[in-house]
Amino acid sequence: MDNRRSTEDVALGIRRRVFEHCMRNNGGYLSQACSAAEQLAFLYNEALNLGDPTLPAVPKPFGGVPSAQNADYVTGAGYNGPFQPHLDRLFIAPAHYALVAYATLIEMGRMAPEGLDMFNKDGSSVEMIGAEHSPGMEVHNGTLGIGLSTGAGLAFGRRRRRESGEVCVFMSDGEVQEGQTWEAVQAAAHHRIDNLWALMDVNDQQCDGAMDTVMEVRDIVAKFRAFGAVCVEVDAHDLDAMRQARAEPHEDRPLIILARSSPTQGMGFLRRRFPRLHYVRFKSADERAEMNAAIAEELGIPPVELEAH
Repeated sequence: MDNRRSTEDVALGIRRRVFEHCMRNNGGYLSQACSAAEQLAFLYNEALNLGDPTLPAVPKPFGGVPSAQNADYVTGAGYNGPFQPHLDRLFIAPAHYALVAYATLIEMGRMAPEGLDMFNKDGSSVEMIGAEHSPGMEVHNGTLGIGLSTGAGLAFGRRRRRESGEVCVFMSDGEVQEGQTWEAVQAAAHHRIDNLWALMDVNDQQCDGAMDTVMEVRDIVAKFRAFGAVCVEVDAHDLDAMRQARAEPHEDRPLIILARSSPTQGMGFLRRRFPRLHYVRFKSADERAEMNAAIAEELGIPPVELEAH
C-alpha cells in the first residue's frame, strides 16, 4: 500500500477518480467526493491504524448471504485489514458514499482500479449502495442512522476484551435526523466508551435537497455535547484542523468531529445544480460535455474521453 503519498494528494486522487467514473457512466455521486475526499483520505492515510488487506485486489463476485451452506462468506471489511486486537475498525455509515469509499481504497492501494469497472453491475459485490459484502464495508448501515450504534457496541466489546484498537465511524449529517444516533451517543457517554470516535461529513445536503428544507436540526454541536460527547467542529477541507480535532482529549466520552464541508469543493461547476446535488445526472449531451471540460480543468486533468451515445 502507498503510505508515502500526502493526504492532500490522496484527496485529489479520490475526486479525480470519482469524476472520471461519473463522466463515463452518465452521472453519479459527485458531491460526496467534493465534500468527503479529505475526510476519507485523512482516515485511511493518517488517522487509522489498519493492517494490510486480506481480500483480493480485484473484488470477487457477490458470494451470497451467510448461512450454514455458505461457510466461506466474508464481509468487505477485509479491504481495511484483519480483525486484530491492536488494529482499528472502521464503519462507513452512509452507504451512498460507496463510490467515494471505493475510490479511496484504490488510491490507497487496497483495491485494484478494475474494481470500479464492476460498480453497480449484476452479480457484483461492488454495490452502488454499499452492503456488508462490498469493499471496505463490514455491515450494511444505509442511511438509517444505525452506524454509530454499531460502532459503539463494538467499541464497548473491545474495551471489555482489553483490546487496544479503537473504533471509528464515518457518518453523514443526515443521520442526526434519526433518533437512534442520539441514543447511541447517550449510551456511549453513559458507559464511558472512549475508544469510539466519529467523523461526520456535514455538507447540509441530502437526497431531497438542503437539510433544513427536510427537517431542521438546529445546533448539533450543542446537542452532541448535551448528550455527553466531546464534540469539535472543523473545516472539512482543512487537514491540520482535522488533525487537531482528532487529538482532542475525550477520556470516558466518545469524540464526535463535525467536519463542515462544501458539496462543490473542487468542482465549482456543480454550484449551478444547487441544492439538488445528491446524485448528479446530466440533463443533456451538451451539459455533459460542458461539465466534463469545466471540472476536468478544475481538477487539473484532461477531459474524459466519452463514447458517443
